[in-house]
Amino acid sequence: MKIAVMGAGAVGCYFGARLARAGHEVTLIARPAHVDAITQHGLIFESGGTREHIPALATTEAAGVTGAEVVLFCVKSTDTESAGQSIAPHLKPGATVLCLQNGVDNAERLQPLIKAVAVPAAVYVAVEMTAPGHVRHHGRGELIIGASPASADIAKQFSDAAIPTTVSAHVVNELWVKLTTNCAYNALSAVAELPYGPLLEVPGVSEVMRAAVNECTIVARTLGIPLPANITDTVLGLAATMPNQYSSTAQDLARGRPSEIEHLNGYVVRQGAELKIPTPVNLTLQTMVKAREAR
Repeated sequence: MKIAVMGAGAVGCYFGARLARAGHEVTLIARPAHVDAITQHGLIFESGGTREHIPALATTEAAGVTGAEVVLFCVKSTDTESAGQSIAPHLKPGATVLCLQNGVDNAERLQPLIKAVAVPAAVYVAVEMTAPGHVRHHGRGELIIGASPASADIAKQFSDAAIPTTVSAHVVNELWVKLTTNCAYNALSAVAELPYGPLLEVPGVSEVMRAAVNECTIVARTLGIPLPANITDTVLGLAATMPNQYSSTAQDLARGRPSEIEHLNGYVVRQGAELKIPTPVNLTLQTMVKAREAR
C-alpha cells in the first residue's frame, strides 16, 4: 500500500515505522525538526530492546498525502478541522482516512471537509518521541477501526505488518472506553508530572479516578453508549501494564504545547452540561490542566 501519515508525532511515527518495515511505501508529514532528522538518518525506531534506522519519505507539506490509498490522520484533536482542510485538495479519490486520535468525534468532524472516507479508530499504544525523528515504543500497539469498504483489507495488511487490527461496527463504544481511560489518567499524570505506576501509588488518586470514570459512564450510558460493567477495574488496571508511561497530556505540557484536554475531560463536561448531568470531577481535572497551560 501507499500510506501517508498526517501529523507524524509519536503515534504516527510508530505505526509508520511498522508499515515501512513491512514494505509499504510510507510518507511521514511532520514538523520540520522531525522531517530533517528522518531525511538525514531515517526514522529511528526503538522497540523491545532493539534499535533500527528505517528509511521513510518525510515532508512538512500536506501535499504529502497525494496518491495515498490510506492516510493515518494523527494530528491533535484541536487541529482536526485545519488539518482536514489542508489535505482535502490532495486526497486520492477513494482514499480511506483513519482517525488515530484522542477523543470520540474526530471522524465526524473531519468527514464533511474531505472527499474521502473518514474512519474512526481506537488506538492502544504506549510510545514517545525521545528526539527529532526518534520514536520509542513502550507497549501495546493495536488498533480497532470502524467499518468501511476498505477496512477488512486494511486490517489484514496492518496485521501482517505487526499491527494487530480488528474491524468493529461498534468502534464508537471502543472510543468511549479510550476516552474514559484518558479522562482518568491524562490530567493527573500531567499535573503531577508522574507516569502511571507511581501516580497510582499516591493516596487518593485511585478514588479520584473512580469518580471520573463514574461520571463518564453515566454520560455515556445516557447517550446510549453501553460501557463495559468492569470499566473501572479495566481503567485502574492499565497502570500495571504500562507503569512508565506518561500521558499524552503530560508530554504536551512538558514540551510547552497546548493539550487536548478540551476533547477529553472537557468533552465529557460539555456533554454532561447538555444532558444536565453533573461532572464536577472531570471539570476539576480539565480546569487543573488549563491552569497549567496558562503558565
